[in-house]
Amino acid sequence: MLLVVRILLLALYFPLAALLGTLICLFRPFNPDNTRLCGRLFSVGGLRILGIKLEVEGLEHITDFEPGIVVANHQSNFDLFIHGGIVPKSTVSVGKKSLLFVPLFGLVYWLAGNIMIDRSRGRKSLEMLTTVAEAIREHSTSVWVFPEGTRNESKELLPFKKGAFLMAQKAGCRIYPICAGRYKGDMKLNSFQSQTVKLKVLPPIVVPEGVQGLDTLSNELRSHMQREIDYLS
Repeated sequence: MLLVVRILLLALYFPLAALLGTLICLFRPFNPDNTRLCGRLFSVGGLRILGIKLEVEGLEHITDFEPGIVVANHQSNFDLFIHGGIVPKSTVSVGKKSLLFVPLFGLVYWLAGNIMIDRSRGRKSLEMLTTVAEAIREHSTSVWVFPEGTRNESKELLPFKKGAFLMAQKAGCRIYPICAGRYKGDMKLNSFQSQTVKLKVLPPIVVPEGVQGLDTLSNELRSHMQREIDYLS
């Protein structure tokens, strides 16, 4: 019964949050800090409805920090609520262009200034790397990326795509890893007992020069994040 109530409440809260987020963005369209405000809007109510408490470690690494690339593991659509509350100031995300067609959410996602890419057009994606690098350097905007490239509920992280590392290299900025403990398979939506999800922000990483260095960094970061996620879980 509680599961049904939570689903209904979430179905009501999601469009309400999207509507309020859209109104905020209409007054300041494409402002790079819109994503942080909207993320908190979705997170505050969503977590309460789902009965989830967050424990976050290492927030000092993304508080008053230099603009860069934020990378995190991507488990499910509930990441909107899990990660939404800790999106750093002036941070936008990179998402699929198809998100624009998601009712209500697509509009607020676009107005929030997030970056939409068409993965089927490789040349356009490469051009986007340059655009992102310029945003970081010239507009002091950080970019949130899920390096696995898709949702992944398994215990093992998928191989990381190079986009985040190439963007960081082009912009000459650091990478800020965020690890979320596995939660999707353990969600107790039919229980009154609150579930705790642990997040950890790792120290920033300096990106080396050269493609070969990026391959090494990608593998090392994936292994490091895997160990942290296993521990948090």
